[in-house]
Amino acid sequence: MTTSRPSRLTTLAAAVALGLGATFAGPAPAAAQQGMGPEQETAVQELSTAPTTAERAQWDAARTALAQAADEDFYAAPDSIPGTPGALIRQEPMDFYLDPVKLIRFPATATRIMYSSVSATGEPIAVTGTVLEPEKEWTGSGERPVIAYAVGTQGVGDQCAPSKTLSTGEQYEGVGISTLLNKGYTVVVTDYEGLGTEGLHTYMVRQSQAHTVLDSVRAAAGLEGSGVTATSPVAIAGYSQGGGAAAAAAELAGEYAPELDVKAAYAGAPPADLTQVADAIDGGGSAAFLLFAMAGHFEAYGVDPSLYLNALGMQTLEKASTACTSDGSAFADLDSSTITSSGQSFPELVRSDRLLAGILADQRLGHQGRHPEMPVMIAHSLTDDVIPYRTGRELGHRWCAEGAQVRFDPVFTPTHVGGYVAALPRATGFLDAALNDRRTADSCGWF
Repeated sequence: MTTSRPSRLTTLAAAVALGLGATFAGPAPAAAQQGMGPEQETAVQELSTAPTTAERAQWDAARTALAQAADEDFYAAPDSIPGTPGALIRQEPMDFYLDPVKLIRFPATATRIMYSSVSATGEPIAVTGTVLEPEKEWTGSGERPVIAYAVGTQGVGDQCAPSKTLSTGEQYEGVGISTLLNKGYTVVVTDYEGLGTEGLHTYMVRQSQAHTVLDSVRAAAGLEGSGVTATSPVAIAGYSQGGGAAAAAAELAGEYAPELDVKAAYAGAPPADLTQVADAIDGGGSAAFLLFAMAGHFEAYGVDPSLYLNALGMQTLEKASTACTSDGSAFADLDSSTITSSGQSFPELVRSDRLLAGILADQRLGHQGRHPEMPVMIAHSLTDDVIPYRTGRELGHRWCAEGAQVRFDPVFTPTHVGGYVAALPRATGFLDAALNDRRTADSCGWF
């Protein structure tokens, strides 16, 4: 299930593609006309005089369509995906803006990338992302560190991909990303599986998210001029969905990417037990996240949604599968029992159905002895209204029981969003300490 994509361009757009001036002051330069066919030359002549309002609108539409077609080409997976995870497939320059009016371009070299990774079921996949190297000189010791940044919930539609919204100034994670860039770190942001690229985004699928985060660093090391090398110090960071992805990547780093020098990981408000999260958000203002998770897990494991959903449920899931987080209000207060064939809520379904129960159990962080081998920090608001505080705290306990070094920070600022803002300076301080080989706190035994 994917979002619809724009069609190819008309003759007018083909003329735009050949670099014809953005104004209509006169005929196109001879150099721009070289290689044109008769239809393109006709388009040039038609556009070489002062435009009417209608012509301006047509021209603007052509320029937009051209950009969309180029966008489509970049996000289309190659016929053959490299078998080596983290192999760089393609790249293109972009800009990182902090505002949608594009008045504030962040001083960083931004590159959109596509690279290879591995799905939860072991299949090679093409994933996109962004590499951001600050223009600020690195003044620390050794190589400039790189942060593998896992973003919070974006949605499921292709238009929600961070590598798109970073370039349009519509990425709410710009605050956290720019904070790390201002510290002098290179930041690599994965789009995860299926955001922008083929297939549906496998939202909250543990292995897929971990792989795409770790492989983004490998890909950055293959990007010439990025400043990232095979020996760069690495830290992993994320909040909410990103906290879950960061935690999963921290658990698998030693096994999946042992060559990376991962020195620390920050997991803010990690959704470590999806059944607990489903209980908290079903029927509430964040019910869209439950739909995103249903769609993502059905996609990742090849489960037919019609086995569990009624007609209304199939329609609702289809709508959610093209939505971004900003569209979440359309699904607010949805009671999942109204969209299942059995009349059970989705939390009840995943407890009673053997297939779904097994899938959800495999997403549990800190399960079956999995734990990070590097220092980690968990921060969680005591009054988080999306991901229960106990969910993050219990993950810390499971990790501690396996011998991990865990700094656990209770956050007293209310709500999920408030916890993100309040934890950011603490997380930055923790990452600074770990990346500079300073001792970090260990909360195991008291929290």
